[in-house]
Amino acid sequence: MTSNSDNSSQVSGGFGPYKRAQKIPRHLDSINAQWLTGMLQNRYPGLVVENMEVVNVRNGHTTKMQVKLSFNEVGKKSGIPENVCLKANWSEGFDSGDICELEARFYHYVRDDLGVPAPRAYYSDWDGDGSGQGLVVMEDLVLEGGTFGHSTHHIGIDGVAHGLESLATLHAGWWGSAKLDQHSWLQPSMDTPIDTGQLDMMWPWAEKNIVKPEYQAFLPRWLLDEPKRFFRAFEKLGIFERQQTTPRCVVHGDSHLGNSYLRTNGERLWLDWQLVRKGRPWRDVTYFMLGSLTIEERRSAERDLLRHYRQALVAKGAQHVSSDDEIFNQYRHWPIYGMQSWIANMDEWGQTGFPMVQRFFTAAADHDTLKLLESVS
Repeated sequence: MTSNSDNSSQVSGGFGPYKRAQKIPRHLDSINAQWLTGMLQNRYPGLVVENMEVVNVRNGHTTKMQVKLSFNEVGKKSGIPENVCLKANWSEGFDSGDICELEARFYHYVRDDLGVPAPRAYYSDWDGDGSGQGLVVMEDLVLEGGTFGHSTHHIGIDGVAHGLESLATLHAGWWGSAKLDQHSWLQPSMDTPIDTGQLDMMWPWAEKNIVKPEYQAFLPRWLLDEPKRFFRAFEKLGIFERQQTTPRCVVHGDSHLGNSYLRTNGERLWLDWQLVRKGRPWRDVTYFMLGSLTIEERRSAERDLLRHYRQALVAKGAQHVSSDDEIFNQYRHWPIYGMQSWIANMDEWGQTGFPMVQRFFTAAADHDTLKLLESVS
C-alpha cells in the first residue's frame, strides 16, 4: 500500500486515496459483487469478483459483513482469501462520525508499516469528504477459530502480561517518530472532541445505569451527590495529557479486552481501530490492565505488570522511556478514562459493564485519582 500521508480531507479530483469517481455507498442494498469489483480494482487491476455470498451481517455503530467471494484468475492470485469481512457504516440512520474513516486510514498507512498486531487487511479506502465513511476489507477472524475477547473473560495476570507485550509492539513502532506528525489525520490523544467530549456525549446512558440498585450501592457518594465533579476531573485528565512532553506513539485508544482477539497460536490482536490516536501509551496500558484484572489481581501485580510492559517496550527499541516510578504516576491518573467509559456502557451493546465499573472506580479510590486530577492546573 502507499505510504504517503495524504493529509488532505479529499484528494483532488476524486474520493479517497485512489481518487474514485463515486463515493462509498451508504446503504447495504448497494453492496454487491459488481460494486466490490470496482473498489478492489483500484489496488488489484483486472480483478473481478464473480460472485459474492453474504454469510452474516452485524449492524451497530458500524457494519460488519462477512462474505464469501469467488474470483477470476487475477483475483485468485491477489492473495485475498475467499472469506473476508467488509467493515464500513451501512447502519441505516446511524451517524458514526469519523470512526470508519480513521480505521480505514489506520489500515492503509499504519498497520503494515508498524507490523501492528491487528487483523490482516487487503483493501482500505475512505471518501475524505467530511462524511467519515470508510471501508476495510479484512480477514474473517470468525473462521480461524480463535477467541474474541469480552469484558467478562478472565485471562489472569499472565494473560495480561502477554497482552501488554502486544501493546508494547504497537507503541514501540513509531515511538517518538516524526511520522506521527506527518499523518495529520492521526489526532492527538485527549485533544480532540471525541475524546474530551466523550463523557458529555455518553452521560444520558450513564444516567440510566446510575439509578440501578447495584450502581447506587457501589458508586461513591461524591459522584451521586455532585456529578459535575466527575466532569471536571475528566476534563483535568485532558489537560494533564496535553501537558506531557515524553515521547509519543500510536495509541489504540480503546484497548479493552472486548476489542481484542486471541489467535489459535496465542497471539493477541487488537480490533476496532476507530479511536486510533497519537499520544502517550498510558491510556492503552491503564485501560487494558484495569479492565482485564480482578481487583485482587490488580492490587497484587500492577507494579510488576507495569515494569514488565516497560521492559517489553525498551526491548522493542523504544528510547527515553519513563522510569518505573514515573510510569506509575501516569498510571494513577488514568483510571478515570475507564470510569467514564464504562459507567455509560449499556449491556445490550455486547459488553457487560458493572464489573468494569467496579474495577475502575476501585482503582481510582486506591490511587487517589480524583485528588491527583483536581490538583492539575
